[in-house]
Amino acid sequence: MTTLIKLYGAPVSTCTAQSRAMTAYVAEKFKEAGTDLIRHHDLKEAALVKVWIEVESQQFHPAIAPIVYEYFVAPIQGKSPDQGVIDANLEKLSKVLDVYEAKLSSAKYLAGDFYSLADLHHLPYTYYFMKTPCASIISERAHVKAWWEDISSRPAFKKVSEGMNFGEK
Repeated sequence: MTTLIKLYGAPVSTCTAQSRAMTAYVAEKFKEAGTDLIRHHDLKEAALVKVWIEVESQQFHPAIAPIVYEYFVAPIQGKSPDQGVIDANLEKLSKVLDVYEAKLSSAKYLAGDFYSLADLHHLPYTYYFMKTPCASIISERAHVKAWWEDISSRPAFKKVSEGMNFGEK
């Protein structure tokens, strides 16, 4: 599925993996300027950030990306969204969000009570997902909803999201 769309000549899955590596590099290189998104000063917190980055990469992203694809990319390609694909991935995403709900019931952000690179990595796909008819699976989980409202209302993301109009007119 992801190999159908190419960005700068590389499959989307490759670009996504590269973007994670690039954000980690930037966070590392500029750790002294601005927010420490990796929590360099605390090994336990840094480990939690890395764990939640992996959770996003291995659990969240594989469930949410096909849904976003069906609602935003398929129509651009002249196809109708495949409800079977959407339903199957909503089931997977629901299980992931149940874990998030439990975690966020005891912490403000995924890796703890601090905003980190783990939270930031969730922004692009969740932003588009929240524009789909399926958004209620996030909204119906109180802690996930509060977390999403918090991370998506940060000034830097609000500025970035002004230009995020993929598949929209």
